[in-house]
Amino acid sequence: MDNLILFDDPAIRGSLLPFTFTRPIGDIRVGILKISEKWEKYSGDQPGFLTQDYLSVKFPKREGAALMVNGAVCPDQMLWSAIHQLKSTESLWSNNLLVAAFSENPGSFHPDQAKSLTKIHYEGSVTAIQKSWHIFQVNAAEIRKDYELITAGRRSEPLEDPHTIVYNASQVFIELGAKIKAAVLNAEGGPIYIGKNAEVQEGSLIRGPFALCEGSTVNMGAKMRGDTTVGPFSKVGGEISNAVLFGYSNKGHEGFLGNAVIGEWCNLGADTNTSNLKNNYAEVKIWDYTKGGFTNTGLQFCGLMMGDHAKAGINTMFNTGTVVGVGANVFGDGFPRNFIPSFSWGGASGFSTFQVRKFEETAIAVMKRRGMEYNQTEKEIIQKVFDLTRHYRIWDKEA
Repeated sequence: MDNLILFDDPAIRGSLLPFTFTRPIGDIRVGILKISEKWEKYSGDQPGFLTQDYLSVKFPKREGAALMVNGAVCPDQMLWSAIHQLKSTESLWSNNLLVAAFSENPGSFHPDQAKSLTKIHYEGSVTAIQKSWHIFQVNAAEIRKDYELITAGRRSEPLEDPHTIVYNASQVFIELGAKIKAAVLNAEGGPIYIGKNAEVQEGSLIRGPFALCEGSTVNMGAKMRGDTTVGPFSKVGGEISNAVLFGYSNKGHEGFLGNAVIGEWCNLGADTNTSNLKNNYAEVKIWDYTKGGFTNTGLQFCGLMMGDHAKAGINTMFNTGTVVGVGANVFGDGFPRNFIPSFSWGGASGFSTFQVRKFEETAIAVMKRRGMEYNQTEKEIIQKVFDLTRHYRIWDKEA
């Protein structure tokens, strides 16, 4: 079956908000690649998406009968082989999680339909991103898997800078056009991947597993503590530990970011700091969109979850387990609340609504700097997210 479609599992999508407000589950980056890019590597074909209607223009499905794969599932060779061998009368399950099934009519597919097919129980382990914090939890393992997938049979570009120190050089891969000056790369704990035209500036300290994707920069003197992914066309500085930046986002200055997930088009101002451990060492609770309240992650370390296009002013402090929605703009002294709804404007002293017309002024400018357009498709997605999240904004003031 050549036609591959990644479907949004309705039992999972809500637990991955605010990230899935603006993308299908399969468009989430974890490891070096997005989930969809992993499936493309294994299948040899670019998958389509079955997602929310308002996202389908940007993330289209493919026509015709298809092999429907759960977009939350990260593949490996053993799993892909099992899926590739599925018959049209069969569905593949990992415990109670539907992994894959054939559908003659993908546009109306629902996971419940697969229950009528012959169930094949997958015996191997399956990595599925079912909660927002799973993204950073499994990131180290996914970096290792993606590293092997991307570099297999290839040779790294040479490291020509004599002032850069490398430990375990066999686990460092440098793509064409990357620049590294006077840095320390320690791959003893896991691989380090430096993407095409990326830059590691002088004085940077990097421990693997670590991925710096295409066109991104690690600024002077930065400390990358491992288990971290910096998505494409991003800039990072200060101290980062076990965090995933999806792409086109900046944390360019001093300040700590740990056990965190940052969406696209975000910016963390100078000296922004995020707490990832409670003073009493208790398990962290974070906002759960599916229950309209806070849920226990079961984790001792959990920092910031920030949706696309959110911004934080200089010296912003985020408490442990803070969730920031799409398009929020946070600033001022003190700790703001632990759940900041989409299109909020303000901080600890209070919030008002960041109206779409003003949000768009910023989005147009930010995307233009990257040579990209805030087009009609993006505009319609943002307006839909604004409407969907209106009930979270209980104030009535406008920014």
